[in-house]
Amino acid sequence: MANAGGVTMDGGDMMRYAEYAPKTNVRSDAEIDRRLGGTLIAVGLGVAAAGFAGRYAFQLWKPLGQVFSETVKKMPTSAFSTYYKGGFEQKMSKREASLVLGVSPGSNKAKVREAHRRIMVLNHPDKGGSPYLAAKINEAKDLLDKESRR
Repeated sequence: MANAGGVTMDGGDMMRYAEYAPKTNVRSDAEIDRRLGGTLIAVGLGVAAAGFAGRYAFQLWKPLGQVFSETVKKMPTSAFSTYYKGGFEQKMSKREASLVLGVSPGSNKAKVREAHRRIMVLNHPDKGGSPYLAAKINEAKDLLDKESRR
């Protein structure tokens, strides 16, 4: 039987086995270098594009950042603070007394006395506290006690 290029005349048994034969994946060094070089070029172009896009974004948003920082500077700082800003008033009001003791202005006598005791333990002059603050705390308690009697 004649064998013409790997195909036999008797039904092609060689072709049948050739389909299942493992293919060799031997690549030459030049082909590997070509693929690696193409990958490196693609990565480099991607990094350069990201850099140019970032630079453009910063230039575009620079005026926006200035407007934002100016707006933040105009906002009052007391809006973000949980502490009371400012000193004491000349004559203590009910609002200031409740701020000093940390109670609501309509608190009952028991809450006022408990708050006064808790704050005086921390700020008593005999324990190193300020006599001025102790006087203000006592003044706040007296004012709220007087208000709650009425």
